[in-house]
Amino acid sequence: MLGDLMASIQPVEIKIFGSDQKKLQELSRQTSDIIADIPGIADPFDGIVIAGPSISVLPNYSKLAQYGITPTDLQYQLQTSLEGNVVGNLFEKEQYSVIRLVYPGSRKLSITDINNQQVFLPNGRLIPIHELATVIINPGDAEIQRSNLQSMGVVTADLENRDLGSVMKDVQEKISSKLILPTGYYIEYGGAYAEQQKSFKELLMILIAASLLVFSVILFLFQKIKVALLILLIAVLGISGSYLALWLTNTPLNVGSYTGLIMIVGIIGENSIFTFLQFKESLHEKSVDDSIIFAISTRLRPKLMTALGAIIALMPLALGIGTGAQLHQPLAIAVIGGFIIALPLLLIVLPSMLRLVFKNYKQKHPEKV
Repeated sequence: MLGDLMASIQPVEIKIFGSDQKKLQELSRQTSDIIADIPGIADPFDGIVIAGPSISVLPNYSKLAQYGITPTDLQYQLQTSLEGNVVGNLFEKEQYSVIRLVYPGSRKLSITDINNQQVFLPNGRLIPIHELATVIINPGDAEIQRSNLQSMGVVTADLENRDLGSVMKDVQEKISSKLILPTGYYIEYGGAYAEQQKSFKELLMILIAASLLVFSVILFLFQKIKVALLILLIAVLGISGSYLALWLTNTPLNVGSYTGLIMIVGIIGENSIFTFLQFKESLHEKSVDDSIIFAISTRLRPKLMTALGAIIALMPLALGIGTGAQLHQPLAIAVIGGFIIALPLLLIVLPSMLRLVFKNYKQKHPEKV
């Protein structure tokens, strides 16, 4: 819907590159027919836009040589008679305006008038154009599209009741199996799909960087690799809840939901750090089991308040209630799913893993028990 309002690029865009325009048009029509019956594809367009009729003047070079006129002279005179040529500039009101020399009545000439248009010969004689060239009408030519100076045909389509990722997967499978490309021709997928893939790569790098930063901060604070890896593992496992919520609600993984995944990693990592800090402080006076129980019981209320508060606040967005809620709905669903899975991770998995990591603590430091 936003794409329609903003006149943005089409969700599905298939670029066919080659050298022959007629072959590109043929391949574009075939591609449009192939993807038309794919579920979720709406309004497929082969990208062939026919421009209006045009006039071509084809010089007869032997006649031009016979009368002693060059093709450049013929072109200049014909251009002057039809659209004019710039012969100077006029400075007026602090700006230059071009002076164009053009024949009178040039906007009302018919094909017959153009054929009878007089051309000056080098000796001063006048001769009609039809004796020097052939004037023909072209019914209309397809617009030529290029990318990086290479000709291409662009097939586009909209989406209907289906996500972009699954539609493009079917599109790629059908085109690879049914469309036979000649030698030297190849296909690229652009449009919103290309933008989506670019955004996903960037967000993946951000997710990896965020995870590494969380690991670095924990390692700097506690100086224990096992603890840093454990907290990082708990934080990354929180993404599973977001994926599960998206899958259960049939919500596509897009930029919004991907942002929710990054948020969940940071939130669960933060809660895990506070839990471990509580556990580490109480470990000086209590046993491992008692320290774990104390840390979990102490952090239980903040965790529940954070999770329930966030879930309740995001629930209207997740349900699509309110103006513009659908735009942020994937983000809300991903965050809610992450918070739901965060509770068992922080209250069950994290304590269990801490007990395994510190199972030999009594033997190493019996005086602190």
